[in-house]
Amino acid sequence: MINIKTMFLLAVLCIIAVSCARLFNRNAVDQRAITAYATVNVDEFLNLLTDARMQLLDVRSRDEFDEGHIAGAVLVDVNESDFMDKAIAVLDKARPVAVYCRSGRRSARAASLLTAQGFQVTNLAGGVMAWQDAGKSLVK
Repeated sequence: MINIKTMFLLAVLCIIAVSCARLFNRNAVDQRAITAYATVNVDEFLNLLTDARMQLLDVRSRDEFDEGHIAGAVLVDVNESDFMDKAIAVLDKARPVAVYCRSGRRSARAASLLTAQGFQVTNLAGGVMAWQDAGKSLVK
């Protein structure tokens, strides 16, 4: 016969197993949401910008932005602690967002953060460096 201690131990193990499974599934869903943005090359990015609904977001620093940015871009520095608050204040969640930075690393992070908040985001692979390498111009 199974004693009370054994039954209690089995119950605790079942609770732990169910809790771990739920935690694993929640993290898997969160990860899909975080990475559910597209990364495209310069030509594809330029094509996206022909859509009048597209919002263009530069996530570099103010100094980098002032040195040159893609025409029509709005600046919200992803490295600032209030990035999400500022982004939500200037962006319309009902419209798609094209995001870029210098090399694509910061904009990928920004794209993840924005996507997790329900924005539809496309990231520029290679950032401004790829943009300029492709012969595209920046404005000051």
